[in-house]
Amino acid sequence: MQSQENNFQTRLRRMIGVAIFTALAYVVMLLIHFPVSFLTLDAKDAIITLCGLCFGPLAALFSAVAVPLLEMVTVSSTGVYGFLMNAIGTASFAVTVSVIYRFRRNFCGAIIGLFSGVCVMTAVMMLFNLIVTPKYMHVDVAVVKNMIPKLLLPFNLVKAVFNAAVVLLLYKPVSTALQRTGFLPPSYAKLRWNIRTILVTVVAVALMVGSIVVIFRVLGGSFRFGI
Repeated sequence: MQSQENNFQTRLRRMIGVAIFTALAYVVMLLIHFPVSFLTLDAKDAIITLCGLCFGPLAALFSAVAVPLLEMVTVSSTGVYGFLMNAIGTASFAVTVSVIYRFRRNFCGAIIGLFSGVCVMTAVMMLFNLIVTPKYMHVDVAVVKNMIPKLLLPFNLVKAVFNAAVVLLLYKPVSTALQRTGFLPPSYAKLRWNIRTILVTVVAVALMVGSIVVIFRVLGGSFRFGI
């Protein structure tokens, strides 16, 4: 009986944790974003990836679909096409990272997962831009192909790197906080400030700043707070 009660409490905490991450990702998407042409850079992929790192790939997949769906029915003007591209892009990044980290739960696994997530997301988005974007923009595939080197490829690469940097910066403090509040088991490593942690923080911040500079100076993006 005690074991069943503990299992129920664990599942309940897991469900609440996934719901919190999903809601937080939606709020981040809603409030802070960088428009670039018809594209938008935000940090919701990082929040959803953190959800996957903490609660597993299925949690990341659920959140990767739920947040774009909420976006489509509330604030988005891109309809089903925008939902598809958002869900596919977010899932390709978050699920890739969390699957690799699930089988190699250490610093090296996190780095490999984030690097793989950047590569997979960029490649997947190039493919689906050729499939979906012509229908969304009502143009020929050749027009979209011409947009790849100047806009689509650099944007998606920068977006993936930016979100990877946010994950790298936040995972330790977030997982430590969840452990202290009982959402994660004690086996998760606690945050300890050492040389490696400081270096990771510096690298993550540098990547975030570099990504934003590219968005503004190279791709002509802008900043928007709120809807």
